[in-house]
Amino acid sequence: MSYVFVLDTEQRPLDPVHPGHARRLLTCGRAAVWRRYPFTIILKRAVPEAAPAPLRLKIDPGSRTTGLALVTEAGETAMTDEGRVVWAGELTHRGQAVHEALVTRAAVRRSRRQRHTRYRPSHSANRRRLEGWLPPSLQSRLANTETWVRRLCRLANVSAISQELVKFDTQALVNPEINGVEYQQGALAGYELREYLLEKWGRRCAYCRAEGVPLQVEHIVPRVRQGGGRASNLTLACAPCNQRKGALTA
Repeated sequence: MSYVFVLDTEQRPLDPVHPGHARRLLTCGRAAVWRRYPFTIILKRAVPEAAPAPLRLKIDPGSRTTGLALVTEAGETAMTDEGRVVWAGELTHRGQAVHEALVTRAAVRRSRRQRHTRYRPSHSANRRRLEGWLPPSLQSRLANTETWVRRLCRLANVSAISQELVKFDTQALVNPEINGVEYQQGALAGYELREYLLEKWGRRCAYCRAEGVPLQVEHIVPRVRQGGGRASNLTLACAPCNQRKGALTA
């Protein structure tokens, strides 16, 4: 359960209160709603002598969502339970939407040169990226997180910020003794791609299991449906199966 943020009439942050206590303050007219989300009330009097408990803001970043949580620090005020969650939320990013919008814009600009309009030369060679440039999708995620961090710092007495940085070595999970240049060699090291697929699928068609026929390399998920060229997305098919599958996905 998330507590309710409280400000005094001079917009100084106070200790967050239980939703029931906030409801009583609103009912008796001692406070008013300041913000709907995160829900914040503002008192109708100043509390200059207040000493709110220090809170720690914890951030768990992700590509699509970022987790935010305010937890209590070790203090001498009313909130003495260290590590108690005061407020928690999940921030959904627009990175994918930003990327799709840029792809659509680029397609429209390219197609404009083929329509019956005035000539529009390409300016891609004249554009330069400034130092510290980030992709727009990543910049949107960063700006979104910064906005919420500043917002929470205005609504609560945030004394410290922690960010969870988790990195997984996926190759070490498979081979714990890997080191050095072995990181530069993937699962296909020493194999030609076609030979790897022939060995993987037993030199048979992946669909009709026919043997002794010419086999073609094809994508399990077509590229038009965001299927990549990874070995896990490649298979072998005979000509009839390949044509039948192409007709189904067209």
